[in-house]
Amino acid sequence: MRYSPFLLLGGIAAVPASAASVNITIPALKVAEYHKPYVAVWLEPAGGGAARTLSVWYQVKKNDKEPGTKWLSELRAWWRKGGKSLKMPADGISGATRAPGTYSISLPANLPAGAYILNVEAARETGGRELVTLPISVPAKGASASGKTELGAITLSAR
Repeated sequence: MRYSPFLLLGGIAAVPASAASVNITIPALKVAEYHKPYVAVWLEPAGGGAARTLSVWYQVKKNDKEPGTKWLSELRAWWRKGGKSLKMPADGISGATRAPGTYSISLPANLPAGAYILNVEAARETGGRELVTLPISVPAKGASASGKTELGAITLSAR
């Protein structure tokens, strides 16, 4: 279920404390054989605790014979933090791989206040693998980090 960033409460517009978006940039790479990366985005409480997957982009049908889920384990950090226990496709979480560009996903509206680590991991066939971590807080304040190869800028913006 998607929540509107604005809720009308007693005639007053209120913005949820966790109303924020994460912008993820997939850079254009000049390589002989380019494949769109698999990408996983998840949150972990800064003090430790269970990971919460926000989004996974993968090739839903690699061939007629092979499901794209076979290669999700290449997102090694996400896989170990709980990805292997998810059944794909997962409603509201999984989607197709993305071409180079900048994409936005929302933080969950029901995210409790506190400190978190936002993780974005990418892995590409015949390419590399990269994990970018970004300490964030809820209620959201702006934050950013940048990858070096498979990922570009990762930014958190309060709405």
